Amino acid sequence: MTASTTSRTDAARPYPHAATPEQHREQRIRSFHPRRGRLSGTQGDALERLWPRYGTAVDGAPLDLAELFGRSGLPVVLEIGFGMGETTAAMAAADPVTGILAVDVHTPGHAGLLSRIERDGLANVRLAAGDAVVLLRDMVAPGTLAGLRVFFPDPWPKSRHHKRRLIQPEFIALAVSRLAPGATVHCATDWEPYAEQMLAVLSGSPELVNLHPEGDGTVLADGSRPGYAPRPAWRPVTKFERQGLAKGHVVHDLLFRRR
Repeated sequence: MTASTTSRTDAARPYPHAATPEQHREQRIRSFHPRRGRLSGTQGDALERLWPRYGTAVDGAPLDLAELFGRSGLPVVLEIGFGMGETTAAMAAADPVTGILAVDVHTPGHAGLLSRIERDGLANVRLAAGDAVVLLRDMVAPGTLAGLRVFFPDPWPKSRHHKRRLIQPEFIALAVSRLAPGATVHCATDWEPYAEQMLAVLSGSPELVNLHPEGDGTVLADGSRPGYAPRPAWRPVTKFERQGLAKGHVVHDLLFRRR
């Protein structure tokens, strides 16, 4: 696939090394800290060379997903937070008929995923740099996404920081409004209290249906079977997941469908 010619031309889409005006104006609690990071020479080259083709800034300007993906007609899934891009690239390679719009604030991660896109010849991945809330609220049209993926977000384990967790009722209400009927919400975490919060928030949305209300086979001491899902075979094990498992954490997947 060749890059599409859109109103967001290559010349207009350099990598946003500085915060966008929307990021300066936003006065609210965020679920992340901006992470620029130091780039190697190879990473810097990938970022400057490939970003105009595959990337876009989260600047508040509405996105045309069909144009962004080359008018391919691919259903588009939004992935929030992708680390260095290993999992995203693997899922894109295994499912070339689904587009992945991957958003993060980690500059080395952007460079890493761009390098994987080029190395593996992936035509179905696009990147966004910035705040996923701004992306959903201001840039993605209602009812246009085929899915939402949030794998191993920052658990913000201290009680005073729980307000910074991404999966909150307000965020899910916004995200669901951007999902098409039948779209899937897939979350995963190795932090038990956050898994419980995710399950409560997702279950509390009237627009979402739990695809595994019977649970994954886990039976708690009180005899209940929480509605977590078995890990789908198509979701690769992530770096954060491996770290959690090495610490003895239990990983929980949650799969819900938009009515």
